Amino acid sequence: MKLFTVDEANSLLPSVRPIVKSIQKSHRRLISHQTAAKHAAQGAESGGGGMEQGVRYAALLVELSTHAGRLESLGIQLKDYQRGLIDFPSLRDGRVVLLCWRADEGDRLEWWHDVEAGFAGRQPL
Repeated sequence: MKLFTVDEANSLLPSVRPIVKSIQKSHRRLISHQTAAKHAAQGAESGGGGMEQGVRYAALLVELSTHAGRLESLGIQLKDYQRGLIDFPSLRDGRVVLLCWRADEGDRLEWWHDVEAGFAGRQPL
């Protein structure tokens, strides 16, 4: 697992922000096909199925996966597609914590939380 300093994570935000925005956009598009995908899956269980926009849906899944993979390859953890929530593993007081950032926040990290605490346990840096 890659560990980031606050400065390292902040320096990545300008290049990470467009990736996170793309993830959010792909996720919104996928959600718009959710009902049709659910019906297709139910039909497939009984020997039928299919989806008019099936190729588009599959392309969106690949797009979302590709963007998420870009974050993962940087060592960044994607926590919430819709909110654009990401975590940067870091060391604080000798233990691993997560530096937390959400797409609607500023250009600098301002929050961290214990690994077990999650988003609800965010604390100011």
